[in-house]
Amino acid sequence: MDFEESFINAQDFDSLVQVEQAQEMKESTTTTPPPVANKRGRKPGKKSSDKVDIRAKLERSRQSARECRARKKLRYQYLEELVTDREKAVVALRQELDKYRMWCSEVDEGRIPEGLPGLLDELGAVKQESAGGVLIM
Repeated sequence: MDFEESFINAQDFDSLVQVEQAQEMKESTTTTPPPVANKRGRKPGKKSSDKVDIRAKLERSRQSARECRARKKLRYQYLEELVTDREKAVVALRQELDKYRMWCSEVDEGRIPEGLPGLLDELGAVKQESAGGVLIM
């Protein structure tokens, strides 16, 4: 082998190496996905301007938390008012039920309870027959 042949072979070798390197680069980018960056924690290379952004973000978060607590407090007050109103309604209905039970026991004993005729007149449920004076409900 003389010098010229070895030089041509060296050039061919260099071009083959470059082709192989290009193929390796192409294969490495297409076959293996890039590593997934961890989205938590501090990022390298952050500047002081980012600290201002972080402070603003924290302040917005605190403000949002304050507003959430205020809404929660109002919601609980509203629900407590509903509960007290319903409890008052339950007490009133129980008293009315007790009154009607007493009226039933008086009617069973043959007496006309106090307030029953007035209630019946209000409701218009009483028809009196002129002949016998009998109450028909």
